[in-house]
Amino acid sequence: MMPSPTRNTVAISEPDPSRRNNLALLTSLVHHNGVLSRAQLTKRTGLNRSTVGALIGQLVNLEVVYEAAPSGEAQVGRPSPIVHPRPSIAALAVNPEIDAVTIGLVGLGGKVQKKIRFDTERIPTAKEAVNIAAAVIEGMRSELDASYQVMGVGIAVPGLVNRDDGVVRHAPHLGWRDEPVARMLGEATGYPCHAANDASLGAEGELLFGAGAGQKNLIFLNGGASGIGGGIVADGELLRGTSGYAGELGHTFVRSSGKPCHCGATGCLETEVSQSSLFELAGIGGGDAGDLEQALRRNSSETVDAEVARQLEFLGIALRNAVNIFNPEAIVLDGFLGVLHALSPGKLDSLLRSQAMDGPADQVKTYRAALGSDLMMIGAAELAFAQFLSDPAGALAALPMGKVDYVR
Repeated sequence: MMPSPTRNTVAISEPDPSRRNNLALLTSLVHHNGVLSRAQLTKRTGLNRSTVGALIGQLVNLEVVYEAAPSGEAQVGRPSPIVHPRPSIAALAVNPEIDAVTIGLVGLGGKVQKKIRFDTERIPTAKEAVNIAAAVIEGMRSELDASYQVMGVGIAVPGLVNRDDGVVRHAPHLGWRDEPVARMLGEATGYPCHAANDASLGAEGELLFGAGAGQKNLIFLNGGASGIGGGIVADGELLRGTSGYAGELGHTFVRSSGKPCHCGATGCLETEVSQSSLFELAGIGGGDAGDLEQALRRNSSETVDAEVARQLEFLGIALRNAVNIFNPEAIVLDGFLGVLHALSPGKLDSLLRSQAMDGPADQVKTYRAALGSDLMMIGAAELAFAQFLSDPAGALAALPMGKVDYVR
């Protein structure tokens, strides 16, 4: 059982760079793995046992982690204490979409503590999305102040986002252009805020906590109401590009006689592979990927099967190009793309084996994303956790205080 936080710890930034780096390493390992024993941490870090013990002791005092006796069968010798992340160290996450703004609270360890979906009657402007998020966060303020230490807010936006300044350069489905959403939400909530492309954050989330865990080269594709976005992980690092725009696989060319795309080109993947046509065939007006899958299975017909096969064919064209270029170990599909994969298991793998080059095609495997509807919350929270994970003591010492000031 996790001890209750005392809320009286004073965090002091660690002046010794080596110790600060080691604290960061241990905190990241516990955060990304959930629970690890002291023995496992010693092995993974290469530090000696006494050093790990001292560092864990400091993290316990900072209320970043807590220790518990191992459970299960009796062990030979003295059992190694199990180190757990404290979910009271938390980050807020925001995901604006064309029909809703979702706000979540994610604890250390990548567990979603709370998630609130605020449905909108129309596509929200950037200011409206910020005000919705700020109002929801303000409604949570007493709980946050009493029970959590919030490291900041991460915003996952379906569009081109500059990670360095948190400006949405262009989110075509939302109709946003050059919107400084990170600054706007930071001013409205008092928390440090960061923004990035939703699919890139999804790729990082699946790499750290989901279907891509343990793999260093993967392609992630997310399909939702705002089209198709992607993220590329190469040698364990997200491929960002010059300004963080890399991974826009939704605009891969797949059909010479295709429809015009909002990006200005024709025949893009997201003009041929879309969620809206699947919802129409399923006979439902909206919902999440789980609702769509259930409805399509319930209303299965030759027409549904034909549309699923058609969309998978075009998805296979886009992915064969990506496989040939990036040589990934895994392809992870989220949202309605994960539904397509589930409705016809093995189809994409068969398409890739027949169309991509033999070497890359033989090495890649296609998976459905494991984190489900929590993925964007977990991915966005990683943005807010980043500074804390690099210097836990320093981040705790610099916790912000603030109140809502709505953007007008």
